[in-house]
Amino acid sequence: MTYRTTGYLPIEEYAAIGDGGAFALVGSDGAIDWSCLPQLDSPSVFGAILDPERGGSYILRPTVAFETERHYVERTNVLQTVFHTDVGSVRVTEAFTIDPVRTGGWRELVRHVEGLSGTVPMAWTCFPRPAYGAAACQIDRVDDDVIVMRGPEVSLALRSFDAGGPRICGDAVEGDFAARDGMEATLVLVAGGADALPIPTRAAASRRLEETSAAWRFWVSGHSYSGPWDAAVERSLLAIKLLSDGRTGAIAAAGTSSLPEALQAERNYDYRFGWVRDLCFTLDALLAVGMDEQAHASVTWLLQATGHTHPRIDPVYALDGHVVRSQSQLALAGYRGTTPVHIGNEAGAQLQLGGFGDLIETLCSYVSAGHLLTPEVGERLADIADLLTHIWRCEDSGLWELGERAHYGTSKLGVWVAFERLLSLVAHGHVPPRHVRRWTRARDEVREFIERQLFSPEKNSYLMKAGSDMLDCGMLLAGRRGFGDVRGDRTRGTIEALAHELDAGGPLLFRYTGMRDEENAFLACSFWMVEALALTGRTDEAVTRMEDLLARGSGVGLFSEEMKPDTYAMRGNIPQALTHLSLIQAASTIERTTANGDASRCLTSQAAGRR
Repeated sequence: MTYRTTGYLPIEEYAAIGDGGAFALVGSDGAIDWSCLPQLDSPSVFGAILDPERGGSYILRPTVAFETERHYVERTNVLQTVFHTDVGSVRVTEAFTIDPVRTGGWRELVRHVEGLSGTVPMAWTCFPRPAYGAAACQIDRVDDDVIVMRGPEVSLALRSFDAGGPRICGDAVEGDFAARDGMEATLVLVAGGADALPIPTRAAASRRLEETSAAWRFWVSGHSYSGPWDAAVERSLLAIKLLSDGRTGAIAAAGTSSLPEALQAERNYDYRFGWVRDLCFTLDALLAVGMDEQAHASVTWLLQATGHTHPRIDPVYALDGHVVRSQSQLALAGYRGTTPVHIGNEAGAQLQLGGFGDLIETLCSYVSAGHLLTPEVGERLADIADLLTHIWRCEDSGLWELGERAHYGTSKLGVWVAFERLLSLVAHGHVPPRHVRRWTRARDEVREFIERQLFSPEKNSYLMKAGSDMLDCGMLLAGRRGFGDVRGDRTRGTIEALAHELDAGGPLLFRYTGMRDEENAFLACSFWMVEALALTGRTDEAVTRMEDLLARGSGVGLFSEEMKPDTYAMRGNIPQALTHLSLIQAASTIERTTANGDASRCLTSQAAGRR
């Protein structure tokens, strides 16, 4: 079994479950150490991953030594864990159930136990600590097998079926039982608001657990990818769906907060928000594999959210679409003692010019996929372009939300994309030709700025920022976005320079120059390199890197934000949407370029589709 270090499991030892609202991380030792209820962006109820003493957890496991093997039920987000002991084996199947006819905001977590062999002594403890560990629940017994726990803004009901009678022990509820060969037991935890709270029957909970697998399979079957990494693409789609807000269509950047990019450092952020950049990249990935239905909902959210700040595009919005401007610290110990622990995010107050290009490019891709924008949206895009003609020369915080404002390469690339795609939308009648000459001139000026101020002849590479010789893996996205000649000297030179200077060992890359001693390898960048290699025709290298990266995923196929190069330990929030969507893009790009036999023809075809 994997042992904890001072109460903490390795990040890669967690699997994620959810239902498009609630979200939880389940450790390989049977502990739910993170869950925000009833919604992903609600305060945590179980938060032991950030503080084992005060955070709260929900544990179900044998009371004797065990080894585990686990996997998701095929093509689902239903988790199965088999505990092997010297006295027998037991299987736990768990999920937040999905019921299409369910009304209200309540959530149902089912943990179903099956004895496989022998007799295994089992125990469980439900220790909720609402409000990010700051509050205790009022606990009351309703029936022999039903306990209700009420805290600030959340109520929980726990029902035990053949899993031992629940006992109230201070701030926790406990139970124990013997899992004999052939027996079944079930624990059902229901979460909701302070008003009504349903108490499910065993038959209803069991039915919903079974139907949940069917619901996940039906959803993921909608993709069109048919390449060699079908399982990894499907797992990534399912991970992204876990981060999708069923209320609004928003997709959170990750399901967690403040898991550190490096231990004992300060890069700890709350990622339970919708980033325009990440969501636009996600929509591009979804459209690339035919997942249009999710794209419809997310485009709607994107337009509603950015409407709150029109014509400015904020980097990040709350999942309900409102602006995010601040963050605060929690009095928690932090993962492995790494503080601060944050809620909220200050990135919303930054100027990030790349977001303008992300938005317009995504809407252009949406239209190219056969969908329509309203005339009102076209007018909004024209307003955005007018603003961008005035501010594109400003320094900003860049793709990586840095404190130092500068003329970042990724930002100027995003500005060029904004004007290039906008002019395509104008040509096809989706945007009014209000100031075409001005927009065309601005596009050409941005291109000239990039080629003159953001390219180093000495390094034969595009640069991170003007006036510097630093490199940035974000410039790998130039090929995907149609900037420059995908087979040209500058594109090839940039790939070579990045592969050399930002190499973190094996297939891994650091984000940009100077991060070698500040953080760990950034996984999305590693998949961007795969995509860039495929687009330039270096398919064999792309495939080798892809295989190596996929081998570094967790035991259940999840990826976090970063990875420690020497040990491949995961760092940062998990599952990370940007990593998983980059995996999907890399896989689909290799599939397209291999099928076409020529990457440049593939890229040209994509660009033609946009125009």
